[in-house]
Amino acid sequence: MSIDLRELLRFYAEAGVDEALDEASRDRFSEFAAQQNRQAAPTGAAQQPARSPAAAKGAIDRRPAAQAARPASSNVAVPDEGQVLLARELAERAGTLEELRAGMASFEGCNLRHTAKSLVFADGNPAGALMLVGEAPGRDEDIEGLPFVGRSGQLLDRMLAAIGIDRTGAYIANVIPWRPPGNRTPTPQETEICRPFIERQIELADPKVLVALGGPSSKVLIGTPEGIMKLRGNWRVHRTRTGKEIPVMPTLHPAYLLRNPAHKRLAWRDFLEIKAKLREFA
Repeated sequence: MSIDLRELLRFYAEAGVDEALDEASRDRFSEFAAQQNRQAAPTGAAQQPARSPAAAKGAIDRRPAAQAARPASSNVAVPDEGQVLLARELAERAGTLEELRAGMASFEGCNLRHTAKSLVFADGNPAGALMLVGEAPGRDEDIEGLPFVGRSGQLLDRMLAAIGIDRTGAYIANVIPWRPPGNRTPTPQETEICRPFIERQIELADPKVLVALGGPSSKVLIGTPEGIMKLRGNWRVHRTRTGKEIPVMPTLHPAYLLRNPAHKRLAWRDFLEIKAKLREFA
């Protein structure tokens, strides 16, 4: 049966396999056959005398304690409620954005960090009056380590320029700082684990105005199950842990606008509202 290599490569790319792991190709079939032959070959273990159960137990007990207690996958976290609490404690301890970034880089509680290349923390000016929050990094963002640098980022730059702002005047981040494999949608559990980080990031940046790019980020910042088409264009409020209220404009994600260019007019109206709100604070 013939295989279309282009379709195979497309499948790999969509699954998140977007770069080679080895410089040279490997014959997995030959490796598997050699492994099978080694397993079938007789070994000297069969000639060893059988040990009594007590002797076998003694051999097990003589293993180093750390080796005996080590779980099978000690380098991969199992997400649970405990990880949410750890993330919240780590976020609360951060007194600056740099401390928060360092803490997130060392956090092992979200499995997305084990498949991502980079921690995508933020870009732009944290002292700016405007902060924009997306959902999660994509392939280009994962490579560069910066949010919104691919096609959707280029569109976002043009949208900001249309209201007289560039990346030196805005701060850009994501709810999820690690790329999900294959750009899949983050699970609710992954979102909850990462929620304390973006909440603390907002507190430390202390923007005058927030923009939620897309439905998922809107739900996190506002705490509502409503869809983005109902939310967009209407000012909402994000409340920090200290009780401060920051106005939030939910709007359409640039990636959605690339797929649905007719809706750019809706986003344009939202950005005019953002421009007017920034004038109030100026």
